[in-house]
Amino acid sequence: MTTIGIIGAGHIGSQLARAFTSLGENVVIANSRGPETLAPLIEDLGPTARAATAQEAAEAGDVVVVTVPLAAYRDVPVAPLAGKIVLDTNNYYWERDGHIPALDRGETTTSGMLQEHLPESKVVKAFNHIPAADITTTGTPAGSPDRRALGTASDFPEAVAYVTDLYDRLGFDTVSAGPLSESWRLERDRPAYVVRQNAEELRANLARGFRVRPEDSAD
Repeated sequence: MTTIGIIGAGHIGSQLARAFTSLGENVVIANSRGPETLAPLIEDLGPTARAATAQEAAEAGDVVVVTVPLAAYRDVPVAPLAGKIVLDTNNYYWERDGHIPALDRGETTTSGMLQEHLPESKVVKAFNHIPAADITTTGTPAGSPDRRALGTASDFPEAVAYVTDLYDRLGFDTVSAGPLSESWRLERDRPAYVVRQNAEELRANLARGFRVRPEDSAD
């Protein structure tokens, strides 16, 4: 049994906690407001979940999910995540996060920024292009016709392998976009973002992706 730390308890983080506990995994989840504010969620999740601080979730997790607003990514603890696989669910919403010129110009990616912040971790893009509610409601057994596919990207093959297995256990096929430098293909407003697609369709949508969004290039 794995312990999965989750830093961020918003829509995605809370739904991932439900998904992981349903697989029999232990979950340690944190938000920015303190463990006591997560009592209703922990009651819902059951005995294999507990609330903690971000530092504690980072320390406890064999694998850790970072699912915080992009503007807060530098608050993620660094030292306790060294050597660990870190799943990054983030997307760039300039309306929320403020404009980040390097992202607007297509010079980096959200996951690349997190990897730079966590130089000794193995960052992998995951769960960023699926609506939260769909995580626990749209998975189907392996081999099902038209099975939904989710994307990933990482510079570490072992991180891609972990996410591939995790996706499969939750009922999804996997398509890799390649290294973190290509993870923009899974991000907001691109063809692969928050649409239901099988593996063939996801590969096509990744290939159709555009690095600089038209509205950004006009800014």
